[in-house]
Amino acid sequence: MLKKLYRTIRLFPKRGREPYVSFYKILNFYPYNIMLYEQALLHKSSSIKLKDGRWINNERLEFLGDAILDAIVADIVFKEFEYKKEGFLTNMRSKIVQRETLNKLALNLGLDRLIKSSAKTGNHKTHMYGNALEALIGAIYLDQGYRIAKKFVHERLIVEHLNIETVAQQEVNFKSRLIEWSQKNKIPVEFRLIESFTDDNNNPIFYTAVDIYDFESGTGRGYSKKESQQRAAEEALDKINMDKEFLKEILILKEKESELPALEESPEENPSTDFTTNNETEKA
Repeated sequence: MLKKLYRTIRLFPKRGREPYVSFYKILNFYPYNIMLYEQALLHKSSSIKLKDGRWINNERLEFLGDAILDAIVADIVFKEFEYKKEGFLTNMRSKIVQRETLNKLALNLGLDRLIKSSAKTGNHKTHMYGNALEALIGAIYLDQGYRIAKKFVHERLIVEHLNIETVAQQEVNFKSRLIEWSQKNKIPVEFRLIESFTDDNNNPIFYTAVDIYDFESGTGRGYSKKESQQRAAEEALDKINMDKEFLKEILILKEKESELPALEESPEENPSTDFTTNNETEKA
């Protein structure tokens, strides 16, 4: 209580000044640690080098905000839809936290006017706004705690800018979600058509698999390629979210893959030979 009062007193001279006013318009409260919020809107293309040599941007806050947002939305939909089953709740959370929704919410809040970025390609900007919103939620959590972060998500995002009943009726684009996960984690995903045929009523049937590295991670059937891909992607996402051993194997493969370039770039000569040659040159 005393700590909160002390913080409030310290904020008095800063109210009415920038950037506090800009953040207040978005948050509906004044930040305590303004640097966290400025970092949340600092794209990696405009990273800042600190005196200790570290480079900072919003990627770490985005990582934190992503996890906090998942927890908050799960909390909200669990209480909002009291009698719905797990599958419905999972789908609802996916619809709210998907990149397309977060991008729109970020634009509605006006984050695009505050983001600092030197990225020029449209590709970066596709995810920039949603990523910044996640980073902002991470900053709110660190600065104000879970309760205020949840209040921000519920009141400023869901109540003001989303009709939760309309969202419930929308379909989730599982393929887009899987590709988004793939790009964010730099893990290869491939959709592979296994077979296509016609059923007894002469309807076309497509059977698709999703490969993550060399693992067949999901399969799906449908009356179109798109439908079969959606079902395969849904199965793959369920496996990623539910099967901890599977995810662990994927992350191990990613780690091994990241080590390959370092091995390939190492000199062909034996390091011990180089060392001997250098010693001989020094003596000469």
